[in-house]
Amino acid sequence: MIVEERIYRIKPGKIGEFQKAYEQLGMAPQRRILGNLVGHYRTEIGELNLIVHMWAYTDLNDRAKRRAQLMGDADFKKYLEAAVPLIEHQQNRILEPAAFFSPVLDAMVAAAAKV
Repeated sequence: MIVEERIYRIKPGKIGEFQKAYEQLGMAPQRRILGNLVGHYRTEIGELNLIVHMWAYTDLNDRAKRRAQLMGDADFKKYLEAAVPLIEHQQNRILEPAAFFSPVLDAMVAAAAKV
């Protein structure tokens, strides 16, 4: 099991617009196709204007398959049209949870694999 951490730095003053676009256009196709949302966060202290998404996958092949399907989704493309102009920078990381710390994530991925 892996977790993808996606960090977006949003243009100053645009975080509300970005979150509204995500809630109205991006969240539904991502949850439908990617599944396994670990969390969606916004920074309040430290570096500001950051949105952090974390998604769990069984492995890199599962991630690649789901991401390809997402990028071909018409609803997600509408979200990208609204959201991309609001993003200054994006950073992605693949995280491998320690075996002793991931039973909840493992259960999420196992349940999603059955669908």
